[in-house]
Amino acid sequence: MSIHTIMTADENGAELVSFAKATAERLVKDRLTRTQIRNIFTEVRQIEAMWSGNEAEAMRRLNMVKPKLSYQSARHRQVKYLETTLIEAIDEVNNASSTEEKTERFQRFTNLFEAILAYHRAAGGRN
Repeated sequence: MSIHTIMTADENGAELVSFAKATAERLVKDRLTRTQIRNIFTEVRQIEAMWSGNEAEAMRRLNMVKPKLSYQSARHRQVKYLETTLIEAIDEVNNASSTEEKTERFQRFTNLFEAILAYHRAAGGRN
């Protein structure tokens, strides 16, 4: 499983779900808290809400998630794996060649992040 495949070729979402579950289990083992995930997830939800109205601004804000992740990772080492995963996924959104493809990849990005959060909670991730 790779982020590239999930973002570009996983039509039915099966790889996304499997990858999200494995990622969440790793984050629970690393002792990442739901609060640490939600700090970033809230920003992504805000970006999602503005996506259809102002894609350029939404992309700028999405790219600004990368330094936020790096900052959180520097403060809390348990954020590192989430940082690596999400930055790779954001890069895949950036690499899209058309507006439609960018929108589709962004939707996959949000689906992946939402699935990671859900599986993290299901795997016993602490607050």
